[in-house]
Amino acid sequence: MRHTLQDNPTVFGKILRKEIPADIVYENDHVLAFHTIEPQAPVHVLIIPKQHIAGLQDATDADAATLGHLLAAANQVAKIMDVQQSGYRLITNAGKDAGQEVFHLHFHLLAGKPLGAKIVG
Repeated sequence: MRHTLQDNPTVFGKILRKEIPADIVYENDHVLAFHTIEPQAPVHVLIIPKQHIAGLQDATDADAATLGHLLAAANQVAKIMDVQQSGYRLITNAGKDAGQEVFHLHFHLLAGKPLGAKIVG
């Protein structure tokens, strides 16, 4: 299900509406990036589209521009956080079985230390 900014019930909708504060790293007309409250690495930033898409599994061809904005924003966040050259991991969880907890598409940008090759525990 898609929501407008005003009726998006997720915590990210509340952050986008400025009802909940966030430590913002980067923002433009399409994307908001902010530090997570439960970091899993020295650098852990969430990157969300301002348009509501529940998850990557819900994206369609019509969302191609939004997806492009997310990836371009990830590169900007990596520059801002000074990890673009040393490296970073970009992860999204698509659906309940993948561990998605907030049903508003988002990417986790993780960096700041060697992350290793292993993705799953």
